[in-house]
Amino acid sequence: MARTTTLEPPPESTLRTGTPRKHEEIAESLTQDILVGQYRTGERLPSERDLAARFEANRGAVREAMKKLEQLGLASIHQGGARVCAVQDASLDVVSHLLAIGEVPDEDLADEIMQVFTALITLAAEATVRRATDAQIAAIRARLEPLLRGTSNRTANSIARFELMRSIMQTSGNLVCQIIARSLFLQFVPRMAPLESLVELDLDAQRRFAEELDTALAARNVAGVRSAFESMSHFNREVAKRAFAALKAREAAGASPIRSTAP
Repeated sequence: MARTTTLEPPPESTLRTGTPRKHEEIAESLTQDILVGQYRTGERLPSERDLAARFEANRGAVREAMKKLEQLGLASIHQGGARVCAVQDASLDVVSHLLAIGEVPDEDLADEIMQVFTALITLAAEATVRRATDAQIAAIRARLEPLLRGTSNRTANSIARFELMRSIMQTSGNLVCQIIARSLFLQFVPRMAPLESLVELDLDAQRRFAEELDTALAARNVAGVRSAFESMSHFNREVAKRAFAALKAREAAGASPIRSTAP
């Protein structure tokens, strides 16, 4: 006998082609509220009924949103409601939400991410020096050529730096380091792009870093590699500080705000 089924309306998410699904909209809104301090650690979040009314959603969508917050580590769900958790205990995925606040990232957050990325690439570079074959070292040094020559084309410059970092990461063999660094890089760089036009490329400083790194790689000098990336980190962080200072001056002068093109 053929089985019969009851026709049911399609899930709410399928009715919103091209737009965020309702539970994602709710989760994103609550995430932003938590991260900007609207809800304090330990505070109870609004009830399912209140959230359903606020977002004109059904309770199923609200429950899905709460599960998302729990997965992010921003809320703990208990019988009777959900409470906010400390951001420090959240998952790495929260970084993308922190970066999404405002037209450009918070200056302190940007500096912290740059420090973490430098630590990751330095760790990978040290491993590369120790384990890479001569051919692999030669391939990485070849990636330095565009930086040694210098190019004022921002796109070409960014591609050259990305290819250098990716080559070092892949050669290091440290999978965890690669995954974390790539995740941070792909989230961070697009959000910082609006600031690039506010500062000039310092090709001389970049060339000095490339020369220092090339010399260290050729000699398989671990301390030299570490020193080169410390120099690069100091340079990049100073550039970022100048960019944020220029942005503040621009805003103080009443200029139109910079708009991020990041998704």
